[in-house]
Amino acid sequence: MAKQLAILSLFAIAVVAAAGSFENASAAGEIGQGFTLGGVLDESIGWFIVVGLGAVFAVVISLEIKIEEKYLGVTKTSEWFNTAGRVIKTGLTAAAIVSAWTWAATLLQSSTVAYQYGISGPFWYAAGASVQVLLFGILAIELKRKAPNAHTFLEIIRARFGDGAHRVFLVFALMTNMIVTAMLLLGGAAVVNGLTGMNISLAAFLIPIGVMVYTLVGGLKATFVADYMHTIVIFAVILTFVSVVYFVSPVTGGIQGMYDKLVEAAALRPVEGNAAGAYLTMASVGGLIFGIINLVGNFGTVFVDQAYWQRAIAARPSSTVKGFLLGGMCWFAIPFTLATTMGLTAVALGVSLTPEQVQLGLTVPAAASVLMGEVGAIMVLTMLFMAVTSAGSAELIAVSSLITYDVYRTYKNPMATGKQLLKVSRAVIVGFGLGMGGLAVILLSVGLSLGFVYLAMGVLIGSAVIPIALTITWKRTNKYAATAGAIIGLFAALGAWIGTAMVLPQYGGVVSIASLGDNFAMLYGNVTGILVGGAIAGIGSLAKRSSFEWSEIGRKITLVETSKTQVSEQDQDEETLKRAFKFSLRGGGLMTLVLIVGWPLPLFFSGYVFDVGFYSLWVGIAVVWVSVATFFIVGLPIIEARHGIAKIARRQKAVKEETPGV
Repeated sequence: MAKQLAILSLFAIAVVAAAGSFENASAAGEIGQGFTLGGVLDESIGWFIVVGLGAVFAVVISLEIKIEEKYLGVTKTSEWFNTAGRVIKTGLTAAAIVSAWTWAATLLQSSTVAYQYGISGPFWYAAGASVQVLLFGILAIELKRKAPNAHTFLEIIRARFGDGAHRVFLVFALMTNMIVTAMLLLGGAAVVNGLTGMNISLAAFLIPIGVMVYTLVGGLKATFVADYMHTIVIFAVILTFVSVVYFVSPVTGGIQGMYDKLVEAAALRPVEGNAAGAYLTMASVGGLIFGIINLVGNFGTVFVDQAYWQRAIAARPSSTVKGFLLGGMCWFAIPFTLATTMGLTAVALGVSLTPEQVQLGLTVPAAASVLMGEVGAIMVLTMLFMAVTSAGSAELIAVSSLITYDVYRTYKNPMATGKQLLKVSRAVIVGFGLGMGGLAVILLSVGLSLGFVYLAMGVLIGSAVIPIALTITWKRTNKYAATAGAIIGLFAALGAWIGTAMVLPQYGGVVSIASLGDNFAMLYGNVTGILVGGAIAGIGSLAKRSSFEWSEIGRKITLVETSKTQVSEQDQDEETLKRAFKFSLRGGGLMTLVLIVGWPLPLFFSGYVFDVGFYSLWVGIAVVWVSVATFFIVGLPIIEARHGIAKIARRQKAVKEETPGV
């Protein structure tokens, strides 16, 4: 408890420090003009964050895992390493969802679209990436009902469809992990380089090292602990920025000052495609197009990413749906509030960035550096490091599980013991951890940025979304239709993407990074992939009229080792799980309609430009939302873990009393 309170206390300290940085500030225009990103901080700070802070978290998290083993009787088996015992409660599940879904892109790309499209950008980023987590709760509880022994979602596909389909979807799953990892390191390394001048390739290689250490020690449970600690820091930094921009800084002038500056900015630099060229309107064509791309693309990076299935597997059956719904709603606050605050601050203060810097995701660090100097730059760097390492640990253990159970145990050694599987899991963590940096360097060398990879992800993996969802939920899904949908959908998406890039007149019919990165090329590629993949899987399954007995999955997917905890958690009646399924359907469905239809579309079609009153209400919603989310994410895991904390304290006290001189 003291540790969490100490981290949160940084919030108050940072606000005070930030207030001191405004003494010499004058007009916002003077601050923004002439700003150059690069070398804001000394290179030594970059090394301290990447290496020093990484080492600190590696030690702290490893010690926490060792304490659990010593005082709570946790036995480290391959099952525990890859599933965390399947007993994670609601609060920690929600925190893990928030952390795994808080990528570098969450912090950087959300503010990039705020800088480009105005206030619609943060909303569409947050809404377009929240609904996947909310709806994934439906698949999560179905997994608990139908495959309680599963280690990966691919085991279910193999149990239903056999080796051929299993191999196809394994390729999609690993491709997803590579795309997510690439985005994490592209964004993280770019900001470290931009703020400190540290070599970008070196930063990409070093960032994963600390993650590797604690993941090797504690497996999936270590990533949950890291998720919780890192998320506290991220919320603390966001609350600091909110306080500074809207309540402390004389440079921004509070809500009224921000409103006046954003109106003035629209008059000087109107946004093409926005109502009246305003930044303060949801009637933005560019924002809406981004929202569609964002919505489609992120279905792939949730439904096809083993990291989210692993959190469903690790959660208690009774906590699964609640954890995903709570996590999705709390996550919404991060990009929505941060980008509404810092992305628009960059606009209001006239921060000038090159198109390359914008695509690299440097809007937030630039705005923070202009507004708060070195304090702001350090806060952004720390927050980003937390996001990259926590989401990176989720990807590490996800890839480890896929290779261990879907490659080694499936095709290499079906009779593998727990010790053998644990050895393979750790070897994969080391191998993929070292390869993560190499992947980022390769992408940087060919000129791909965070923004490009983020928008392209739906083209590459979106076709597998509906086939996977149907496989988990619909007994009539046909293996040939599902597999063909994923493969043909991918080629159709690539064709639509490249074909659109070729006919765009502004690029002269040349296929290049620039033409492929165009919003319309990305839009057609993303939408084609998910629709074609889904249509083939759905229509093909209806035509074939096949059926499947779900009881077969329980027979085909077996545990390597068992424990009393696992057996008791699986012993939940079907009626309880059915009620959870209906709750997830209603809760996820309702919130999806609100976030995608009920809230934004009336504002879009009305062409309404915010007045100062409506802007104040909008900011108020963001501030309240992030504050409530912080309360739940920080407080609920502590409340749920109170008995374990008390047990550790009692045992430590008993040990001291039994050991004279201690």
